[in-house]
Amino acid sequence: MDVIVAALPILLEGLQVTIYIFIIAIILGFLIGLVMSLLRLAPSKILNWIAKVYVNAIRGTPFIVQLFFIYFGINSLHLLSLNSTTAGIITVAINAGAYFAEIIRAGIQSIDKGQAEAARSIGFTSSQTMRYVVLPQAFRRMLPTITNQSIISLKDTSLLSVIGIADLTQQGQIQASATFEAFKIWLAVGIIYFIIIYLLTLLANFVERRFQLR
Repeated sequence: MDVIVAALPILLEGLQVTIYIFIIAIILGFLIGLVMSLLRLAPSKILNWIAKVYVNAIRGTPFIVQLFFIYFGINSLHLLSLNSTTAGIITVAINAGAYFAEIIRAGIQSIDKGQAEAARSIGFTSSQTMRYVVLPQAFRRMLPTITNQSIISLKDTSLLSVIGIADLTQQGQIQASATFEAFKIWLAVGIIYFIIIYLLTLLANFVERRFQLR
């Protein structure tokens, strides 16, 4: 127990890094997913094709390969200089965005077309119909799936330790090596991840109930 208590401040520092990366990446990922879902539904074949290639490419390759491509691959071109944290955020955002794109697209398509037609019949433009009629209803339906994908993305951040990001997993590795108490340290890391994911689930359930009351 003393080992865990001594390591806890350092593990919590790593947790702060994990949460920082997760929050920024998940917001960017949702925005990317929203744009790509609209491109998938666009009448333009070119825009549709671009979004489809992006979604299929990301969903068809492992997260770790995407991380190495962005951090080592892009940096090797000497056109950009991405630090590990920036590369981690970009990778998580791009990865989550591909999955969010399909979630949002399915949510939009689940809304009865008659509602969009009714909105346009009273003078709404296509963008207004999407913003005020379709997306609010679609969001209620896709919220549980968005939560699940967000949890997956949070777990994916643990892989960022391979490029040297001092997140919770990396700090756990350092503490386990320094104390030779791998069982206790990794147990503590696992409990911290569980608590964060559980709190995220509770928050999502609260938001979902509030939406249902409206």
